[in-house]
Amino acid sequence: MNEKEYYEETANWSFDEFEIIEEKLTNWDLYEILKSVTNENSKILDLGTGGGEKVLKYFPDVQEILATDYSPEMIKTANKNLELSGRKNITFRVMNNLKMDVEKNYYDVIVARNTVTDLKAIYEALKKDGYVLIHGVDKYDSHELKRIFGYGQAFFDKKPISIVDYENALDAGFKDVTLVPIHTIEYFKNKELFYKFLKKVPILDDFSEETENEILNKKEIAQDLLDQYVKRNTSEKGIRLVRRYYGITGRK
Repeated sequence: MNEKEYYEETANWSFDEFEIIEEKLTNWDLYEILKSVTNENSKILDLGTGGGEKVLKYFPDVQEILATDYSPEMIKTANKNLELSGRKNITFRVMNNLKMDVEKNYYDVIVARNTVTDLKAIYEALKKDGYVLIHGVDKYDSHELKRIFGYGQAFFDKKPISIVDYENALDAGFKDVTLVPIHTIEYFKNKELFYKFLKKVPILDDFSEETENEILNKKEIAQDLLDQYVKRNTSEKGIRLVRRYYGITGRK
């Protein structure tokens, strides 16, 4: 199964069904930063938009937003969500991030969330002094869980994708580049919800960030190993999962 096929299977990326309680340990908020660098005349490009849930809920009201995803099924979901939202000046369409076909020197901000990027192409698409904002999943995300299972997303990669993106941003010519490790804790009220969550996301899939568009192996979740993790991480707030993301900002 390749990456496109994987995400075609999961066209809806809303996590409301899992009733997750999130505890933020790092003061870095993509959407607050986005609001601070935009105004009503801004033009935003969102890469890896999924079903558009985050764009519709958290992106500011600006002149124009183009939100793209590699998966046609994701974009179908996004357009359905757009109809229900009533929001204006937002367009969803299919696009491969590694073959961007957008205007050059056009956007004030380009956002990439949990997706592959071509930082040089992003640089070319931004206006002078425009911003790139990246939010990604790091190699060490859910690391205790991956250690118990002995595999998982980017588990065997030599270099964290956060460092790869940071270096690529510098090489592309961005200035004022910052890389921030982001830590959060997510709590699940019971094992059933936790299991359903792990079946939906690629945390425990043998998924490499170093191998373009390939999921090496989508594995079944061993119940004995899951029970071991749950026993070690059950608290009064629920089953604890430590998430490790990263945030990157840069300016053209």
